[in-house]
Amino acid sequence: MYEVAVEQEFDAAHYLRGYQGKCENVHGHRFRVVARVRAKETDDIGMAYDFTRLRQQLGQVVGRFDHVCLNDTPPFDKINPSSENIASTIFTELQPILTGTGFSLSNIQVWESPHSSVTYFPEGE
Repeated sequence: MYEVAVEQEFDAAHYLRGYQGKCENVHGHRFRVVARVRAKETDDIGMAYDFTRLRQQLGQVVGRFDHVCLNDTPPFDKINPSSENIASTIFTELQPILTGTGFSLSNIQVWESPHSSVTYFPEGE
């Protein structure tokens, strides 16, 4: 089994509704997103999944989050733009792009600072 990972960053503002602390105020992060795809084997040239292709696919999802206030951007206009919700949203939106490719999305990791991250795994993992 192989796991292929790519990273992408986006800059965004957000605030956490109902939070008791500094994060209830508008603030920004350079979010770093890591997407991991699993493959059972390599292709005829020895690649499990093309990094460029995965980076483009991830970009289709996270591109709309760059340089916005996440609280104004669906689905975060209704749910808190916590790193947990960002990770699960990216997973939910990226997974259908991979449907039918023979590859499975393993997890999404979102870093909101160099020292703080969350990883979302689908149920059963």
